[in-house]
Amino acid sequence: MTRLSNYLLPTLKDAPADAEAVSHKLMVRAGLVRQLGAGIWTWMPAGYRSVKKVERIIREEMDAIGSHEMLMPVLQPADPWKQTGRYEIEELFRLRDRKESELVLAMTHEEAVTTHVARDIRSYRDLPLMLYHLQTKERDEPRPRAGILRTREFTMKDAYSFDRDEEGLDHSYGLQAGAYERILERCGLRWYAVEADVGMMGGSGAHEFMAPCPAGENEVALAPGYAANIEVASAVARPVELPPPLDAPREVPTPGLTTVDAVAGALGVPTGVFI
Repeated sequence: MTRLSNYLLPTLKDAPADAEAVSHKLMVRAGLVRQLGAGIWTWMPAGYRSVKKVERIIREEMDAIGSHEMLMPVLQPADPWKQTGRYEIEELFRLRDRKESELVLAMTHEEAVTTHVARDIRSYRDLPLMLYHLQTKERDEPRPRAGILRTREFTMKDAYSFDRDEEGLDHSYGLQAGAYERILERCGLRWYAVEADVGMMGGSGAHEFMAPCPAGENEVALAPGYAANIEVASAVARPVELPPPLDAPREVPTPGLTTVDAVAGALGVPTGVFI
């Protein structure tokens, strides 16, 4: 039990002048977060309670599919990042210690987890293996904005699977995707699983789980049975068999028909004839 009389809950009557996103305004006014610097935020006690609730849901769903939690350092040697070609990413924080050793502040942990697995997994019999962690990440974000939506330091849940073959990879991918769906449902979000660009990591395919947000920066193409980030969305033009031409235009009543499909069905013509 917590006494409100000695609880740190610094609410505000007015939102910060520079706040644009609704979430930014409400979280600051409610005393959930406070800004320490550009893109650098502190979770206040009430806000951090919410973070821990979300983390608990994530851990429960990850553990349920057989993924094992670990904890890897944010501060890492630069060599693995140079080997993967990601050392020159502009958003990566790079530094040197007092001995002039090159180090980075990790923005993701692929380099670290693959280093450990390469050293310690000796046989395909030890696979499949799924590992995850909830860890602080650092990113030299060029344009911090929207409160905690685009920051320089943030907490990320990332998971990694190591499989015997591509079939095993597909199975692990499906387990992870299913866990994400349950996490989002338990958090009460409206969401879409959309095809996405593989980005700097590369690979054969990727999906993003997108929640509609007025402060978002991505657009999504949605259609029955199809969802994709607009960056990778595609469509194939299909030939349309046109009906015989009319001698003259004529009005056709369409009461209660509110979609192209409904009108096309009532008139007995392909949907592609409508412009």
